[in-house]
Amino acid sequence: MKIVLINPPHTAIGSRIPDDHLPPLGLLSVGGPLIDDGHIVSLIDAEFGPMTIAGIVCEVLASDPDLVLIGHSGSTSAHPTARAIAEAIKCRDHKISIVYGGVFPTYHWREVLAETEAFDILVRGEGEETMRRLADCLATNRPLATIPGIAFRDGHGEILATQPAQAIADLDAYRVGWDLIDHRRYSYWGSKRAVVMQFSRGCPHLCNYCGQRGFWTRWRHRSPELFAREIARLYREEGVELINLADENPTSSRKAWLAFLEAMIAENVPVQIVGSTRADDIVRDADILHLYRRAGVVRWLLGMENTDEATLALIKKGGAKTTDREAIRLLRQHDILSMATWVVGFEEERLRDLWRGFRQLLSYDPDQIQALYVTPHRWTPFFRIARDRQVIETDIRKWDYKHQVLKMRHLNPIVLVACVKLIEVAVQARPKALLRILFHRDPEQRHSMRWYTQMGRRVWFHEIVEFFFRRRHLKNGPTLENFWGAPQDAEEESMLRPQRHVKSLDAAE
Repeated sequence: MKIVLINPPHTAIGSRIPDDHLPPLGLLSVGGPLIDDGHIVSLIDAEFGPMTIAGIVCEVLASDPDLVLIGHSGSTSAHPTARAIAEAIKCRDHKISIVYGGVFPTYHWREVLAETEAFDILVRGEGEETMRRLADCLATNRPLATIPGIAFRDGHGEILATQPAQAIADLDAYRVGWDLIDHRRYSYWGSKRAVVMQFSRGCPHLCNYCGQRGFWTRWRHRSPELFAREIARLYREEGVELINLADENPTSSRKAWLAFLEAMIAENVPVQIVGSTRADDIVRDADILHLYRRAGVVRWLLGMENTDEATLALIKKGGAKTTDREAIRLLRQHDILSMATWVVGFEEERLRDLWRGFRQLLSYDPDQIQALYVTPHRWTPFFRIARDRQVIETDIRKWDYKHQVLKMRHLNPIVLVACVKLIEVAVQARPKALLRILFHRDPEQRHSMRWYTQMGRRVWFHEIVEFFFRRRHLKNGPTLENFWGAPQDAEEESMLRPQRHVKSLDAAE
């Protein structure tokens, strides 16, 4: 079959402002196995430009595909664009089958298939094996009901879902389709040739607001040695300089992570690695952090979320403020940058809470911060807690963690955004932070911090302009449940749990 993969242009501020673009790992992960099965596969990455919907449709029709697959990593906020692309393609050629995958369609499959007939089939959960089976099924005209992990309309127009697919036990069994991209087009970290990769999938922790935890079902990891070998090959053959880990928590198993660090050091390639992890894992690994740096790790995003103990208990974050502070200290000691995420918009927050959060961030002393807004997803347990809160933003393109979407009891949107923007400036522009940007002892890290500061400044001004001139918050919006529907936390695990992989180095070991 001729298959076209489409990465829709994303409307999020962070996608439009930077000059750098990263490849769409999810689509490439599906594309590799399809190529290996003998299908003719191509990729349209509409983030470049960004492409117009008319331009995307023209490129699709020029390829004359049998099947189009649409997916995006920011699947909730990208959904309106994905739907518009699918409808435009169907308008021009209704014979083309369109498949839609990602976290949002995995859980909202009923609503997506009901709202438009442009999508023929939705993939629920991981896509590698499901898409292989689906492509073979369509090529041989077998019944769709035989394929686990999909949703579709039957011959009578009734919306159906098959049984959940099995989560992949051996992540090394499916290769990423790097041959679908020109690596020279993709960069990050200030024009460094870059890719997104996954060492692991899932997270063993129980944060109840996380939209990814249940999607991946269980924490699993790749072979440390094979993963390091793939990174080294990308450097030697494609000139890749930077790896952005898409893992929720790659360091969950100290044993597996240490094996990866040692394998990367043995490969001896000057690749830089950035990603996100938990502060308690950093403190746990205090004795091997020198290996992190030797293996190429240059920055960790630490999901600290909030500084209020009651809020941390509400979202079941775990961890402690002392651990957060110690993790940042340890990273700095080893010349690894720290980025602290800080989430605002909880219902009962007041000015005094923001002030306390600001003072706590100063005491943490991170190299970078990222302010995010509470964005509850329907399939998470936190959605049930917040179900009666009022929605002030009904444009789901804004449900990207960078916009306030829920009403607060004590603060109106203009007060919240003003406080957040001032806190960002105060933390990033304090003398101590500026001195690090100008005089950090590691020239690579000076480059990294200057790049982030330049990009952050552009995003900051764009957010201010957008807030005052392009947004209209609802004063009496619907409740969260009325807007999205009933809670789905009973369906949070999107796939059947895999059998324990015998070669896995689990966190329990």
